This record gives sequence, C-alpha cells and structure tokens, in this order.
Amino acid sequence: MNINILLIVIVLSMETLVKTGTLVVSSSDFKANGFIPLKYTCEGSNISPGLTITDIPKEAKSLTIIMDDPDAPKGPFDHWIVWNINPNDRILENMIPGAEGKNSFGKIGYNGPCPPTGTHHYHFRVYALDKKLEINEGSGRSVVERAMEGHVLAYGELIGLYKN
Repeated sequence: MNINILLIVIVLSMETLVKTGTLVVSSSDFKANGFIPLKYTCEGSNISPGLTITDIPKEAKSLTIIMDDPDAPKGPFDHWIVWNINPNDRILENMIPGAEGKNSFGKIGYNGPCPPTGTHHYHFRVYALDKKLEINEGSGRSVVERAMEGHVLAYGELIGLYKN
C-alpha cells in the first residue's frame, strides 16, 4: 500500500474516533444483559420500557433509537425505530419521544420482544446526532440510517434478553 494512502486512511480513522463518543444507556426496568419484563413484550402490555441516556454531547441536536433483535431467524428484526428525540437523559415508559418509523412487523411504533423460540437479545441502540433528521414518519431503518450518516456524535446501547 502506498504510504500516502495509508496516512489518509489513518487520519480518516482518527477523525471518526474523535467525532464518535460513547453514550451510556440504561433502564430502571431491566438490567443490562438481563431479562426484559413481560410487560414490555408481545405477551404483556407491549409498551416500551423507560430508558436513561447519559454522556450526551452538548452539541447534540437529536437522538435516534433503533431497537432490534439480531437473533431473529432471517437476520436483524426491527422492533422500534424513533428519531428526532430531544436530547434529554430520560425517555419514559410507553412514551413516543419523537418521529416513529416502520418496524419489521410492518407497523409504525414499538412492538416488544416476541421471539419464536429460544432466548433472544434485544439491542436498544441510541445515537446522538448533530442535527434533526429530515425524513418522513413511517420511514424504515435503511432510510433512517442513511439520513444519520456523517451526523453521529455518540453511540451507546443497552441489551436485554427475552425468552418465550
């Protein structure tokens, strides 16, 4: 590899690391890598759990949440996509904190854990962005992720488990 190309790659990698901080995502409803209570699943009330987000950069203009199940039989299954959340440190239980997108159930909004078999991992991925996203409500994950490109200031996630 040409030394100039190598230097450019290193500089770009360093810029990416500097621009992306780490959010701390937690919930008073379940512990990290612990089981999600029935209330927040398809077998319960099917409402979203409360989340606490800390270490949000001061320059953040919005937050985005993508909750998915990477253990689903056909690959990652989206349960909740929500963006343009004001950068607050608390998202209350059963709250619609921003614009919601279409999940893998084909619905807009939150649909809780509902694995066909076995124990699945549910990732609540939270992104702090330097802008609000200018996309339509009901957009799918790929549209949201494209709109976020180049605007992520920090990222964090909380993983919960559920078994039918």
